[in-house]
Amino acid sequence: MSGSSVVEHDDHLVVRTPANPTFWWGNYLLFRTPFAQGDLRRRLETFHREFPDAKHVAFGLDTTDGIVGAEDELTSAGFEVERNAVMTATTVVPPKRPNTTSEYRFLSTDDDWEQLVGLTLAASPMEVDGYEEFNRRKVLADKRLVDDGHARWFGAFDGPRLQASLGLVTDGSGVARFQNVQTHPDDRAQGIASTLVHRASTYGLTELRAHTVVMVADPGYLAIKLYRSLGFTDSEVQIQLTKPAP
Repeated sequence: MSGSSVVEHDDHLVVRTPANPTFWWGNYLLFRTPFAQGDLRRRLETFHREFPDAKHVAFGLDTTDGIVGAEDELTSAGFEVERNAVMTATTVVPPKRPNTTSEYRFLSTDDDWEQLVGLTLAASPMEVDGYEEFNRRKVLADKRLVDDGHARWFGAFDGPRLQASLGLVTDGSGVARFQNVQTHPDDRAQGIASTLVHRASTYGLTELRAHTVVMVADPGYLAIKLYRSLGFTDSEVQIQLTKPAP
C-alpha cells in the first residue's frame, strides 16, 4: 500500500519499492522455507538477478519459529541475522505511569512531517551514505498511506516540537500494524512512548475496528517490556537476514 510491488514465484516473493531503491525492507526476497546447506549461492544469484543495482542483500523468511537453517553459512558470508518478536494484543491496559504533560495528536501539517524526518535521524542515527534521503523517501511513503486512508500517524508534542511518533496501518482486514515507534533521545524515560502506544492501540481497536494490533519488537531492547506491560504478548518470531553495503 506504500508503493511496493510483490511478485510471487514458486519458493519466494520479490518485494520491490521503486520509489525508494535503497530501502532494505522495501527491496528484498521473502522465502517460504529456511536455508538448507548450499541454498545461499542460488538465493544470492536470484537476489542479484532481481536487484542488479542493489548494494545490499536482504532476505526474509515466511516462517514463525525463528529457525534460519544453515545459519553458520550465512554468518560466514557476512549476513546479519535478526530475530524480532511479533507481538499482538486484542485489548490493552493503561500505562502505570502515563505522561500527561505532552500533547497527543495526529501528524497533519507539513512541519509535522518534516519534523518526523528529523526525529527519525535523531532516534535511529546511522553513519550510512544516503541515510537522510532514504528517510525522507520513507516519510513521503508514510504520508501517502495516511492521505490514502490506510494509516494514521500519531505524535507526542511539547508545544510545536515533535517528541515521539508512531504509525498504525491497516488493510481493513481487522489487523492494525504499528510502524516506527520512536522517541527523541532528549524525551525518553518520561512515559511518553507508553502513553502514545496505549492511545494508538485504543484508537486501532475502536475507531479502526481492528480485532488485533501487531507490534514487532527487538527482544533484546528495553521497549519490549513496555509493550508487554500494556498487554502485548509474543506470538511469532520474525527473521530478517541482511548483508549491508560494503
